[in-house]
Amino acid sequence: MTTFFEKIFTRYPIKTQRALEILPGFVAWMLILSPFWGSLLIPTQLAYSILFFDVYCLYKYFSLVVTATIASHRISLAEKDNWYAKTEKLQHNTDMQHILIILNYKESVEKLRKTFDALARQTFPAKKLHLVLAMEEREKEARERATILINEYRHIFGSIFATYHPDVPGEVKGKSSNEAYAGRVAYKKLFGKGKLDIHYATISSVDADSIFDRQFFAYLTYKFLTDSRPYNKFWQSAIVFHNNIWEVPAPTRITSFFGNLYRMALLTQGDRLLTHATYSLSMKLLVDIGFWDVDVIPEDYRIFFKAFYQKKGNVWVEPIYLKTSMDAALSKGYINSLKNKYHQERRWSWGVSDNPLFIKWWFTVPDVPFYRKTMLMLNVLWDHILWPSYWFIITIAANVMAIVNPVYSRTTLGFSLPQLAGSILSIALVALLAMLFIDYKNRPSNQHLPLYRKILFPFEFLLMPIVGFFLSALPALISHTQLMLGKRLEYKVTDKV
Repeated sequence: MTTFFEKIFTRYPIKTQRALEILPGFVAWMLILSPFWGSLLIPTQLAYSILFFDVYCLYKYFSLVVTATIASHRISLAEKDNWYAKTEKLQHNTDMQHILIILNYKESVEKLRKTFDALARQTFPAKKLHLVLAMEEREKEARERATILINEYRHIFGSIFATYHPDVPGEVKGKSSNEAYAGRVAYKKLFGKGKLDIHYATISSVDADSIFDRQFFAYLTYKFLTDSRPYNKFWQSAIVFHNNIWEVPAPTRITSFFGNLYRMALLTQGDRLLTHATYSLSMKLLVDIGFWDVDVIPEDYRIFFKAFYQKKGNVWVEPIYLKTSMDAALSKGYINSLKNKYHQERRWSWGVSDNPLFIKWWFTVPDVPFYRKTMLMLNVLWDHILWPSYWFIITIAANVMAIVNPVYSRTTLGFSLPQLAGSILSIALVALLAMLFIDYKNRPSNQHLPLYRKILFPFEFLLMPIVGFFLSALPALISHTQLMLGKRLEYKVTDKV
C-alpha cells in the first residue's frame, strides 16, 4: 500500500501537493459557508449538526477545566520538589550537558539579558549549560550585540558563542533555517572534537524571551537519566505568556489567557502534546534525524513528525510539569500591539502548510504503528480545520439559518435552534469562571497592579466575540486561503519590547 501511494506522489508531485494544500482550507470554507448552502439543501441535518457541535464545544470547555486543573496541581507539586537533589543520586548526573539554541533577530540586549539571567539562576550548574546565540547574518547590529552578551556571561556558563546564519538560496528565512545552521555549528564545536559526550546531552530550541523555571534543567536532567529511551524523546513544558500579561492590550490578554490554559492542559493529554515554541530533545536524536529543516517557517510540529517517521513511530513527547514564561505580543502603541498579535497568529496558523507533508508521510512511510500515526494526524488536521471555522459555527451559524431559510425557521426545530444553541453555550460561562480561578492560581502576582485592573479583568471577556474573530479566526482563515491559492507567507518576527 505504501508503495502504491509513493508512486502516486512521485508521478504527480505538483498535483498531489496542490490537492493537499487546498484540502484544509476547502473543508474550513465549506464549514463556514454551511449555514448558507446547508440551510437550503439539508436544513434539518444542518440544524442538528450545529447543536451537536455546540454540545461538543461545551464538552471541550469543561474538559479544558479538568485537564488544566490536573496540570496545575502537578505543576504545583513539581515546583515544590528538589529536582537537583534527585539528579545527584543518579548515575551519570555529572556527565549531563544542555545546549540551548537561543533564536533571536533584532532582539534587544536588555531582552536577552532577562533570558540569560534566568538561566544563570538555574538550580542545575550553569557551567553545564552551553548557550548558542543564533543570529542572522543580514542583521547589521548582530555581532555587536553578541559581543556584549558573550563578554558579560562567558564566566557564568559552560560556553557561550554566536552563530551568524547567512541567507542561502532555496532556504526559507525564519526560525527553522536559522536553528538548523546554529545546531550544526554547535554540534561541530561542542561534540566534533569529543569535548562533550553526545549520549548525555540535550539541545533546546529557545525563543529569545523564554524565562525558564529555575528548576527546569534539573528536572530535564532527571527525566533524561531516568528514561529507558531518552534518545527517542522530546520534552515540553507549559508555555505561558506571563512575562508582560498586564502590559498588553485587553484583546491580546484574552487570547493569551486561553492559550496559557490550553498549553498547560496539553501536558496531561498523551499524544495530544506536541512540541511547540520552546522545547528540548536528545542531541543524539537531533543528529540522527538531520537537524531542523530549512524549507519551512513553523518548525516545532515539523521536527517532531520528522523524528516520528524516521524512527518508525518510536518517538514521544514527554511533559515537563513546569512553566516556561514568554512575552505576549506587544509593540509600541496600542494599535501596533494588536497588529503584532495578528501577525503572530498568522505565523502560527501557517503551520497548516505542513499538513501536505504530514499526510504524505502518513501514506508513504512503512512500518509505522497505524493507530498512533492516524490519531496524531487526525488531531493535527482537526485542530487546523477548526481554527478558522470554529468562531463562525458557534457565533453566527444558527442565526444565519433563520435568515437564509425563513420557511424552515418557522418549523419547531428551526424556530428553537438559536435559543437552544445560545442556552448550550451559556452553560459554558460556568467553565469560564473555573478557568479564571485556575489562571489566578497560576499567574504570578503583581503587587504594583492597581486593584481596579484586577477587578475589571473578568469583564474584558465581553470582548471575546470580537477578539475571537480578529485575533484567531480571521488570521487563520487568511493563512488557509493563502495556502489554497498557492501563495507563501512572508515571515514577520514578533516584536519584543
